[in-house]
Amino acid sequence: MKHYVRLLSVALAAMLALSACGFKLRGTGPQPILPFKTLFVSVAETSPLGVQLRRNLDVMSNIEIVSDRKLADAALEVLNEGRDKQVLSLNSQGRVREYTLLYRVNFRVVDKEGRQLLAPTDLVIRRIQSFNENQVLAKEAEEATLFREMQSDLVQQVLRRVSAIKPVQ
Repeated sequence: MKHYVRLLSVALAAMLALSACGFKLRGTGPQPILPFKTLFVSVAETSPLGVQLRRNLDVMSNIEIVSDRKLADAALEVLNEGRDKQVLSLNSQGRVREYTLLYRVNFRVVDKEGRQLLAPTDLVIRRIQSFNENQVLAKEAEEATLFREMQSDLVQQVLRRVSAIKPVQ
């Protein structure tokens, strides 16, 4: 019983310490408020970035995603999206030691009259991944995980940029 009480007190102390430092899980804080009531998202339905972008927009209470561009106050247009993998360094035998993973998104926001509210903006996220040819399957899984995390970061950055727009009066 003493062990249980001691374990409980340690867990409680850890929770208090984390809450005192301002720690919050991603997505539990205040969501950015977009300056539009309705938004059209111009990105392929099958794009993983588009799916995650729409999912994050659905969570926001102040915006409605519409499927017809004419009904929207603004349109978020993803002009270009791409992933890239470049060799960063080689070992003494000429084999790959590290890769640079890149995730790029180019987007803009226009209002219903076609005026640019946000000029075409490039966002690029880079991650460095070590590589070991003896662990190819594990490194492929790590690469997929890194790209998912990079995509999530890009979606958050896009939403922050869109929420900073001051609509034309």
